[in-house]
Amino acid sequence: MNFGIAIHGGAGTILRSSMTPEKEKLFTDALRTALQQGYAVLEKGGSALDAVETAVRSLEDCPLFNAGKGAVFNNAGTHEMDASIMSGKDLSAGAVSLIKHVKNPVSLARAVMEKNEHVFLCGDGAEDFAKQMNLEFAGDEYFYDAFRFEQWKKAQETEGSFLDHNIETQDTRHKTQDNPNDKKFGTVGAVALDKDGNLAAATSTGGMTNKKFGRVGDSPIIGAGTYANNNTCAISCTGHGELFIRSVVAYDISALMEYKNLSLREACEEVVMKKLVKIGGEGGLIAIDKHGNIELPFNSEGMYRAMKSSGGTEKVEIYKSI
Repeated sequence: MNFGIAIHGGAGTILRSSMTPEKEKLFTDALRTALQQGYAVLEKGGSALDAVETAVRSLEDCPLFNAGKGAVFNNAGTHEMDASIMSGKDLSAGAVSLIKHVKNPVSLARAVMEKNEHVFLCGDGAEDFAKQMNLEFAGDEYFYDAFRFEQWKKAQETEGSFLDHNIETQDTRHKTQDNPNDKKFGTVGAVALDKDGNLAAATSTGGMTNKKFGRVGDSPIIGAGTYANNNTCAISCTGHGELFIRSVVAYDISALMEYKNLSLREACEEVVMKKLVKIGGEGGLIAIDKHGNIELPFNSEGMYRAMKSSGGTEKVEIYKSI
């Protein structure tokens, strides 16, 4: 039985010309670490659910990515994190949003899926449930990052909210030039197919820098940012959340495969490169189907991404292929 895993660490205006070799190595090393940890679970016969949770936890623990430890600041100067996970075997799912102190939101999402009658919990109630589940909490100091803080202060000057941050400050951490057209969608995610033929997907994010009013994007919304179905595929998205919600991106790819018999590649092309582009929806996704085929499509300048399959293929990439 074929098996494999794919991960992402966000998409957007990611250009080789704006990335230092040192910073590029940090990102690729972090992606490779998460990939290897998730793949090791599959290789040992573990479940797709365990693999995606393991990979996403690794990315949540890395301050380079906008999730968990690296989550951006909201308008109030705190953190509001979102996550979701889904099993393709029985369509069970769990999601959380507006989480402030849970160290690994993806693990809380899984607890919701497996140990709660509901699918989606948010805010203080979700954190109360996390305490009942004895999940690990972390104080504000754990989530504090000087770069993220300066990014938030700059955003406050404009009274706007930003899709993570622009490439000049994100990827070099020493340039100060601003370009309002440079966007980065800082979300992490993983999809996997295990040896038993089960699919799973998970996504986690810190949302938008300086976001207000309890804004929630597509990451914790089943069918929009995350979806898995053993009959078709598993999807984790990263992009302009509002437009991914309106387009029901993750489920739409599964539906095109199920109802129109499109291949995974054809469905991804239709949704990411056509449907989203028509409405200005920038970003990308990672996808794996029930046969182990993997696609990593994006319509932005770049996407932090990696994949490894039992067939021997392994990739860790950031930029558009030439």
